[in-house]
This record gives sequence, C-alpha cells and structure tokens, in this order.
Amino acid sequence: MFGLFKRDPKKKLQQDYERKLQAAMEASRNGDMRANATLTEEADALLAEIERLKQEGK
Repeated sequence: MFGLFKRDPKKKLQQDYERKLQAAMEASRNGDMRANATLTEEADALLAEIERLKQEGK
C-alpha cells in the first residue's frame, strides 16, 4: 500500500541525465569544449547508473 508513495530513483536519474546533456550541448555551442567534455562524462556516469538499476530490476 505504501509502495504507492515511493519515489522511483531511475526517474530522477533520467532527469539529471537529460539536464547534463542539455548543459553539455549549450557549453559546446558556446565553444567551451572542456565544460562539454566534463558534463558529457558526468552524463555517461548517470547513464551507467540508470542501466545498472534497470538490470537490478529484472
């Protein structure tokens, strides 16, 4: 019954992942390739965590 109010950690990670990709794209457009690389690396780490959670859910 109380599982209804439980938050989904994958949903929050997915939102964070999308925000990082958006920020990386904006940094790239502004010519800041170092920030782009850093943000892309952080986004990749979030994606790996999302995939790990999906595998555990199976």
